[in-house]
Amino acid sequence: MEESIHSFKIESIGGEEIDFVGYKGKKIMVVNVASECGFTSQYEQLQELYHAFQGKLVIIGFPCNDFGGQEPGTNQEIQAFCTSRFGVDFPMTTKVSIKGNPHPIYEWLMNKSHNGVSDAEVRWNFHKFLIDENGHWFAHYPSSISPIDEVITDWAS
Repeated sequence: MEESIHSFKIESIGGEEIDFVGYKGKKIMVVNVASECGFTSQYEQLQELYHAFQGKLVIIGFPCNDFGGQEPGTNQEIQAFCTSRFGVDFPMTTKVSIKGNPHPIYEWLMNKSHNGVSDAEVRWNFHKFLIDENGHWFAHYPSSISPIDEVITDWAS
């Protein structure tokens, strides 16, 4: 069992390393994203949330093609889409798998035996996981909950 998300590293969409230890003291939202989804417009709210709580909250987008094949692009195509269409400047990772052989971060997020708090099933794109300032699993919300829903903004503040 990993005590916190701070023990993980992943490659960013641009090829650099994202080391979660660098986010100690900040709240983290992990969200699986897709460019061709009915919830894709949530990029706009994610960006709004990221700027509203900058310095206190980090949002990390995890592109994933596991749900409806709605993220078929390459890392470069995904990055270009997010930047040009939504002005995304929060961290994004390389494309990951969640179903079947999940990325280790998602193993941690979805399994109480790893995160020590709760099991959670990701059923679609734009599923949100909230991690507290100490890197501990706090809560998760389905795609239907907007990133700027009161339940999230109250937590972030």
